[in-house]
Amino acid sequence: MILGIGSDLCDIRRIERSLGRFGERFTHRVFTEGERVKSDRRATRAASYARRFAAKEACSKALGTGMSHGVFWRDMEVVNLPGGRPTMRLTGGAAERLKAMTPAGHEAFVHVSLTDDPPLAQAFVVIEARPVA
Repeated sequence: MILGIGSDLCDIRRIERSLGRFGERFTHRVFTEGERVKSDRRATRAASYARRFAAKEACSKALGTGMSHGVFWRDMEVVNLPGGRPTMRLTGGAAERLKAMTPAGHEAFVHVSLTDDPPLAQAFVVIEARPVA
């Protein structure tokens, strides 16, 4: 069953301006260490950060909280599964919210789709609950 759906569209130029103006103050406030390492080594650094920013916004919408109710930027981390497919690792308030919205006897799965077509980056997040076998 679908528990939540979120989408977000992010202007890569806006992220590029934030990176230039605020640098580490911005990246350390919004992104986890793993996300910073991955994005900083990309040739298209701003686009990489923008995709992750959009994913965090989309995830917060799928959780039904937005960036409130104890859900913070670094509680949501874009990570890749062994085959390369993106997903979200949730901690803190985001993990608590996911646990609260998952019905008993079910396991939650977070599906993520990321793309960009400069100047825009886009993310979709679907939170699914499957019965525990």
